[in-house]
Amino acid sequence: MIEDVIRVILADDHAVVRAGLKAVLGSAKDIQVVGEASNGRDALAMIERLDPDVVLMDLTMPEMDGVAATKELVARKARTRVLVLTMHAEDEYLVPLLEAGASGYLVKSAADRELVDAVRAVAHGDTYVQPSAARALARGLKRREAHADERERFDRLTERERDVLRLVASGFSAPEIGEKLFISPKTVDTYKQRIGEKLGLTHRSEYVQFALKLGLLTQ
Repeated sequence: MIEDVIRVILADDHAVVRAGLKAVLGSAKDIQVVGEASNGRDALAMIERLDPDVVLMDLTMPEMDGVAATKELVARKARTRVLVLTMHAEDEYLVPLLEAGASGYLVKSAADRELVDAVRAVAHGDTYVQPSAARALARGLKRREAHADERERFDRLTERERDVLRLVASGFSAPEIGEKLFISPKTVDTYKQRIGEKLGLTHRSEYVQFALKLGLLTQ
């Protein structure tokens, strides 16, 4: 950071939201908003051009959402740190965002009270998570730990075996699966046999239980 001023880009598809965020940050002498973007793609281009310290990234934006933009930013090895702003407080959003590479997570309804502190924390290398979100993170990680064995076994399957597993769990018959994957029903049965050998699954109910544990039926 140059002369201890935190340079920030706002990425949100609503101009009125960006204006509100800019007003909140304007109260801090050590924070300067250097750019605004209305979608993830524009945000990435702006970050590459301006090299800010922090980007406030909305979760839901057109063309490229906040998660995809964050992943791309991490892949580019950019030094800019991401503070995600969202309307969503649900548990399932938090773990994927932090795993994508975000350095913090702030619900928009708390922005007027916590935004300045959150930007400072993220800019200085800390991870900013609200107390309620921290509890959600703990629950999410606990669930993932509980199903780590299933995830490890699932990762051993080939891509086609994973496709067959999802479709069986979703209730499709061998002929229907064959039609979707452009293979014969007999080949589907062969894949099911391999899945059974690797995962110990026999009945469709077992496929469903396994898929639900890993969230495969929501993809």
